[in-house]
Amino acid sequence: MSAESEQAGPPTALVFAVHIFTAAGAALGLLALIGAVALNYTLMFAALGAALFVDGIDGSIARYLKVAERLPRWSGETLDLVVDYVNYVFVPAYAVAAGGLMPQAVAVLLAMLICVTGALYFADRRMKTADNYFRGFPAVWNAPVFYLFLLRPEPWISAAAIVALAVLTFVPVPFVHPFRVRPLRALNALLIAAWSVLAALALIDDMRPPWWVTGALCAIALYFLGAGLLRRNES
Repeated sequence: MSAESEQAGPPTALVFAVHIFTAAGAALGLLALIGAVALNYTLMFAALGAALFVDGIDGSIARYLKVAERLPRWSGETLDLVVDYVNYVFVPAYAVAAGGLMPQAVAVLLAMLICVTGALYFADRRMKTADNYFRGFPAVWNAPVFYLFLLRPEPWISAAAIVALAVLTFVPVPFVHPFRVRPLRALNALLIAAWSVLAALALIDDMRPPWWVTGALCAIALYFLGAGLLRRNES
């Protein structure tokens, strides 16, 4: 790249700051893990929520600033996968292992299952369809684990849910990406915004929110679980 083209774009330091911003998600993951170790699941989910916000906007910023072209030495895609594995898989798996959701021996085995299936999913070069749906459950374990701590179902229900989602990781059932799938994108974005507000209310109430907050959170979850089934069979 010529000096003239570099001068025409934003400063290199600003471009690299996008990678730092993405990598900061790993620091938030560490904060979430500290919360989980301290049995402070409000802190854990708050940190994971902040990491989710970072993950939701860093790609758009990177594309706008053409980070991949300006800084080809660093792979934004690899960086994103590393951070996502920490926040979407590893920290939630630890919470399952240590959170008292089920007998300890079962919890540890299921947490290991989450780690292994999540790693395999992130290595799948065909994890997305041509129209941006996920193939199989996209290993976003922070979401179902949030609901397990919110609802505190019977241990066998928690265990069955984890096993079912682990199996669905490898089943080509489409799961909707709320921002990249074009059909109903506006509705999906609106529901994600509503979910964020409701989840924040649940955290403020120390994961014991009023019934209507829990009910609305569950309704949104059911919508996103079923939304992929409405996909037309394209590639």
